[in-house]
Amino acid sequence: MKVVIIGPAYPLRGGLATYNERLARAFRAAGDEARIVTFSLQYPDFLFPGQTQFSTEPGPSDLDIEVNLNSVNPLSWWAVGRRLRRERPDLVVFRFWLPFMGPALGTVARLARGNGHTRVVAITDNVIPHEKRPGDGPLTRYFLSACDGFVTMSRSVLSDLQGLGFGRKPAQYRPHPLYDNFGAPKPKAAALTALGLPADAGYLLFFGFIRAYKGLDVLLEAWADPRLGALPVKLIIAGEFYEDAAPYEALIKKYDLESRIVRATDFIPNEQVANYFCAADMVVQPYKHATQSGVSQVAYHFGRPMLVTDVGGLAELIPDGVVGYVVPPTPRALADALVDFYAKSREEVFAAGVRQEAKKFSWEVMVGALKEVAGL
Repeated sequence: MKVVIIGPAYPLRGGLATYNERLARAFRAAGDEARIVTFSLQYPDFLFPGQTQFSTEPGPSDLDIEVNLNSVNPLSWWAVGRRLRRERPDLVVFRFWLPFMGPALGTVARLARGNGHTRVVAITDNVIPHEKRPGDGPLTRYFLSACDGFVTMSRSVLSDLQGLGFGRKPAQYRPHPLYDNFGAPKPKAAALTALGLPADAGYLLFFGFIRAYKGLDVLLEAWADPRLGALPVKLIIAGEFYEDAAPYEALIKKYDLESRIVRATDFIPNEQVANYFCAADMVVQPYKHATQSGVSQVAYHFGRPMLVTDVGGLAELIPDGVVGYVVPPTPRALADALVDFYAKSREEVFAAGVRQEAKKFSWEVMVGALKEVAGL
C-alpha cells in the first residue's frame, strides 16, 4: 500500500514532527510504502510563539520527507494536491491540530480525493482548539468535511467530532502510542550526572512547551505548599516558553521558590529527552484542559510515574493509583498528591504499574485503525 503522511516533520521540530516520523516507520514496518509531505512554511513568524520552528539536529536518514507545503500560499496547496491526485496513493493521512491549518490541509485533501481512488483520513489531535479564536469553526469544518474518516487519541475529541456533525463518518478512538524513539531508559544516577544535577535530592518533572492551558502556574502555586517545602525535592521545568514568562516568574518570586526549581526553559533536543525523564521521580502534568498529551507516552516509555489532572482525555491513559495520580486541577489537590507520593514512597510501585500499562500502546494498533477507518 502507498501511504502519504501530511504534517510536521523534519526540518520542523517538536512533538508533532516526532510523531509523524515514528508513524511513517510504523507503516513501513507493516510492509507499506510511506513518505511524509511537510511544510516549507508551517507558521508565519508572527504566529509562532517560540524561538525557532526548525530543528538543529541531523535529519532522519531512513525516511522520505518532502518539504513543499506552505500553510499560507494557496499555490502550494494546489500543487501538492494535484500531484497526489496524479500519483494516486492508496491512503493520505493528515495530522490536524489547529483550525489555522484547515484551508491548506482541506484543499490538499479535496484535490487528492478527486482521483476517485485515494482515501483521506485525519488523526485529529483537537477539533475544538485549546485557545479559541474567531473563525475556528468554519476553518475546522472545511478540513473535516474533506476527510473519509478519523482517528482520535482521546474519547473527548471523538465526542467533539460527533458534536460537530461528523458522527456518520468512520471514526475510532485509539490511544497515543508510545514515544519510543528517544532512546532506551537509563539509570537515574546516569541521567542526573548527564544533567549536572546532584543526587542528594528528588526531582519532579514538568516537560514541554509552556502555554497557559498546561497549568504551570497551578503547579507553582502547589509547589508553595509548606509541606513540599520541607522535602528534599526540586521541580525541573523543562521546555520553551510559548507565551510571556513574566507571570510565572512573578509566582516564583512571590513564593520564594527559586532555590527549589531547576530551569531548562529552552527547547529540549531529542538526545536530551531521556535524561530529563529518567532523572525524575515522577512526571507532573497539571493541565487546566487538554485532549491527550504526548508527554504521557514519553513517560510510559521511560517507566516514570505520572500525576495528571482530571481534564479532557488525560485520565483515560493514567489509571489512578496504578501508574500515578489523577486529581482536580487545583493547587491543593496537586500538593496533596505530591506529599502522598513521597510520604508513602510510591515511586517503585507506580513504576511497576507504568511498565505493565505501557504494553497497551502500540504503533501497530494505530496503523491498523487508520487503515480500517479508510476502508482499506
